[in-house]
Amino acid sequence: MKVLIVHAHHEPQSFNASMKNVAVEEFQDQGHEVKVSDLYAMQWKAVADASDFGSRANPDHLVYALEQRSAYQANTLAPDIMAELEKLQWADLVIFNFPIYWFSAPAILKGWFDRVLISGLCYGGMRFYDRGGLRGKKAMLAVTIGGQPHMLTEGGVHGPLEDMLRPIVRGTLGYAGLSVLPPFVAWHVPYIKPEQRTEIMDQYRKRLREIDALQPMSFPSMDDFDAMLHPKPAATA
Repeated sequence: MKVLIVHAHHEPQSFNASMKNVAVEEFQDQGHEVKVSDLYAMQWKAVADASDFGSRANPDHLVYALEQRSAYQANTLAPDIMAELEKLQWADLVIFNFPIYWFSAPAILKGWFDRVLISGLCYGGMRFYDRGGLRGKKAMLAVTIGGQPHMLTEGGVHGPLEDMLRPIVRGTLGYAGLSVLPPFVAWHVPYIKPEQRTEIMDQYRKRLREIDALQPMSFPSMDDFDAMLHPKPAATA
């Protein structure tokens, strides 16, 4: 298997970075190939703007998604985007390793999504969910969070974790066609004892060793919708 780890944490000595290192070690020990995009170390540009295109189909008005399509076809996307696209196309599994910021991902990772998951290749038209451009590949979130499990449940103070991650899990990864595996969550990391951190890391190693057995999350099938994306009538007996 070919594994890409997209890592978004500013501190190389953090628990989050240790998770990334453990994933590299575990996958290599299993005989898999691994590449890492360490976004902070790369000084990844998070802002999607006109400088992402070496040439413009419409120099007078920037429609970013349309320019992504034409620049990819013309091979004039910014070199940093092209390098990440090559890794993405190479990978069978992509792990996104990051801390939860404000119920979401750090801006630098959001910028990776915005700039790398390009229209025309990863999605576009009716090409999303099980018809998305990245179908056949898997993805998983590996996140650290300050909260405790009881805080992120139905009726908990923050609501279900699933709701928090939905824009990434469904609205980004699932939308682009990736088979999304259940996330791994390291809870309450800044506040727990060293032995508890060791236990979490052992659980993460176990998850990585069993990753082939994980069942992907469920998303809509385009076969259940018509050309206008209205649900098709349920078949009657």
